Amino acid sequence: MKRFMTRKNISIVLVILTLGLLFSFAAKNDKLFKIAKNLDIFASLVRELDSYYVDEIDADELVPVGINAMLNELDPYTEFIPEENSDDFRLLTTGEYAGIGALIGNRVGSNMILMPYKGFPAQVGGLRIGDKILKVDTVMATNLPTSEISKLLKGPANTSVFVQVKRGDDTISVDLMRKKIVISNVPYYGKLDENTGYIKLSDFTTNAGSDVRKALVDLKSQGITRLVLDVRDNPGGILNEAVDIVNLFIPKGKEVVRTIGKLQSANVTYKTTKAPLDKDIPLVVLINERSASAAEIVAGALQDYDRAVLVGRKTFGKGLVQTTVPLSYNAQVKVTTAKYYIPSGRCIQAIDYSREKRDENGNSNSIPDSLRREFKTKNGRIVLDGAGIEPDEAVGSKSYAPITYSLVGRDLIFEYGNKFFLENKEIGNPRSFVVSDVVYNDFVKWLEGKEYDYTTYVEKSLDDLEKYAKREKYFDEIKGTIEDLRKKVSHNKEQDLITFQGEIREALREELVSRYYFQEGVIEASLVDDSEIKAAMGILSNPAKMSGILTASAK
Repeated sequence: MKRFMTRKNISIVLVILTLGLLFSFAAKNDKLFKIAKNLDIFASLVRELDSYYVDEIDADELVPVGINAMLNELDPYTEFIPEENSDDFRLLTTGEYAGIGALIGNRVGSNMILMPYKGFPAQVGGLRIGDKILKVDTVMATNLPTSEISKLLKGPANTSVFVQVKRGDDTISVDLMRKKIVISNVPYYGKLDENTGYIKLSDFTTNAGSDVRKALVDLKSQGITRLVLDVRDNPGGILNEAVDIVNLFIPKGKEVVRTIGKLQSANVTYKTTKAPLDKDIPLVVLINERSASAAEIVAGALQDYDRAVLVGRKTFGKGLVQTTVPLSYNAQVKVTTAKYYIPSGRCIQAIDYSREKRDENGNSNSIPDSLRREFKTKNGRIVLDGAGIEPDEAVGSKSYAPITYSLVGRDLIFEYGNKFFLENKEIGNPRSFVVSDVVYNDFVKWLEGKEYDYTTYVEKSLDDLEKYAKREKYFDEIKGTIEDLRKKVSHNKEQDLITFQGEIREALREELVSRYYFQEGVIEASLVDDSEIKAAMGILSNPAKMSGILTASAK
């Protein structure tokens, strides 16, 4: 009987497995049929449009629109990269290109140099911030889009390019030799005081780990005993570089991040592979709402191991992994293939892009607090998933007055920087330079007659009050009160230039420093009055406080 039952069970199992395989095969065939059917419909649609549409159509323009519309149904990080955009994509992922080494853009209606990178052809050849681009080789550039000028300036390494610019009343012509441009992931590092090092990590392109290592080795040779690593405004990049950076501070063999996706090949655990450079140095990592992806892996992993105190604001919350897949005709698709999970087990993805989780307007939603789960760091501290990385020590964002936004947004501070640079050969070093009363008064005088009107927050509130009062039929009753309030709060630009001169001077200071010390100088100058830096220094100078933050609460 036992033998008979065993055979029967085996037969049942075989039948179930066979049916399962048949259903799986049928489902797979059904899925493949749907894909083939819809591809055929799309191809036939384009053919018929080409035949019947009243005007000529350009398939190279029309089809990418359809592709991008389809990808928009998924998530913002899955994107189509046509062949003509491959160079820009390579720059984003590697930080390398061949050109003159300058950021260009449009200001006050002109294409100009916005930042020449130190040590590269544009800066060495004498081009400066604010130089208006007139000609590239034989092509007049004054009316070209910025993207076209950028293409003209790029080219094979060790080829020459002629550039003509306007600086003030002078026309300057230079012959530059294009070079392979490798933009450092660490645009600045230095000492905040005798004992504290500072490293600004702006990207995670190729060599990010090496760039941070070199900076840390140099700082340690200068005698630092504690460190601030700044990943604010860092959009992320290559995953392996994040692992290498974490490895500088934690022992070999420790998990940094896991990726989990649909395909088995997407399921990978990344661990540290080397001995750390310094596993004991007191460490603070600065984060904010624009720290994303690989920057969040670094911050989150160091938080999970209680290796660093995080200071600033909650990060962006991008826990999705992209893989680049080649397509026909040298096109590519960057497709989301997995989610990543940091050592505590949490995923930091903050937005659910699945179709069934969208609202009635089709918008993706943030993950609700009720669905966020608790995890624990190595020391037992509670951390949550589903909303980015939260700081251990929160520091609010700095707010600015409307007049400051107006002066910056209308490029008036930028324009004054051009004027100042033409009139002044040098200034003090980035940390010691201040906008004196003489300089500020000159700026105020220069503003006379220039348009920079704005609406204050109180005036905007009164506009809203009037709108809703009219909608709810209360306006006639409170009209006189609103008019009286308007007279009292009506802003005076001259007075605002006095009231908010502190923040205006700071914006001016960084703009003027950029003219003489470029990107590195702007970063160094910004450290002087940085609230997150001050909070970091307060923690690093108080070992008991730091230890308390990294220890689990008794609650």
